[in-house]
Amino acid sequence: MFKMNFRWAKPIAVVLSASLVASCGLPGVGPNKNQIFAGSVQREGDAFVVSVDDRVTRATAVVPALGFTQSLVNANVQSADIIRPGDTLGLTIWENVDDGLLTGEASNATVLEAVQVDGSGFIFVPYAGRIKAAGNTPEAIRRIITNKLEDQTPDPQVQVRRTAGDGATVSILGSAGAQGVFPITRPTSTLGSMVASAGGVGTSPEIAQITLTRGNHSETIWLEDLYDHPELDIALRNGDRILIEADQRAFTALGAAGAQTRMTFETRTLSLVEALAQLGGLIPTTSDPTGVFVFRNEPADIANAVLGRNDFVGAQRMIYVHDLTEPNGLFTARDFLIRDGDLIYVTEAPIVQWNRTISSITGTLGGAQSLTTAATGGPLTE
Repeated sequence: MFKMNFRWAKPIAVVLSASLVASCGLPGVGPNKNQIFAGSVQREGDAFVVSVDDRVTRATAVVPALGFTQSLVNANVQSADIIRPGDTLGLTIWENVDDGLLTGEASNATVLEAVQVDGSGFIFVPYAGRIKAAGNTPEAIRRIITNKLEDQTPDPQVQVRRTAGDGATVSILGSAGAQGVFPITRPTSTLGSMVASAGGVGTSPEIAQITLTRGNHSETIWLEDLYDHPELDIALRNGDRILIEADQRAFTALGAAGAQTRMTFETRTLSLVEALAQLGGLIPTTSDPTGVFVFRNEPADIANAVLGRNDFVGAQRMIYVHDLTEPNGLFTARDFLIRDGDLIYVTEAPIVQWNRTISSITGTLGGAQSLTTAATGGPLTE
């Protein structure tokens, strides 16, 4: 029978007691379920812990509302024929004589390329002088030039064509097929046609957002809404800035999930089940499916709806508890929407903490055995 020398019994007992106390502070991925519940308002903490059911999923199902205001939607398309300062015109003038004002003997046509409208809205045409171009259509300018020249040369024929200029333009930035400054023309006078002219978007259409800035005011829509709702294909104005970018919303995952990281949304609406799938699911050997938590600062109106109250003012700290082992656990997790800034935390299974405690104790016993051997010069006697 094994007999321990009495003089070593007390030190070993002290070591065992210390190991048991230390087991409460063993390394882990984070707090366990009991520690999270201990921080609830119900236990004089500062966060509301709520078990998720169908009512909670409905109360928290908030999706970002993106769209254009009526002032943008109701704006009429500006005529692309109206000439503006900075536009560039091309002129061709025919004269019905062999030696005209502008033509030589070998040709009866004169071509004036790249005639730019100055900042005051005028162009200069030889023998016709300064002509007001801004605010007129190419046809109106043609008539003005013709009237100016017909007193000096018989039956002049004038053609005015508009070429790309830097008068009415928009700038496109971000994840576009081509970034740059684009002129507003008849085929590109609306947002959708301009985006198409720039080569479309360079990110997933499902999460692509388009922000239009006019002056100091910016508004954003989903790319898919632009094509699903024709009324959102708004008319462009000179100086508009178009930014195309992927959805910037993100959530953070910690604990015994498949990954501990910060991830962006891959879809416009993201459920808890989809977020866990993005993370690689739960870890079979360590995750506790009864302890999946979502931490969130909830607006007062939603917090009131969730808790059946009406006295909250300001954002409230909410902890939503999901038990995936319940009969409808996966259904509620499928319907519970993740929002920007959420923290998803998965607790470890109790057996993991138990095994860690046992390993600590058995390791301490091994250390005590080594200590006794070193002190006595041999193993404990029988």
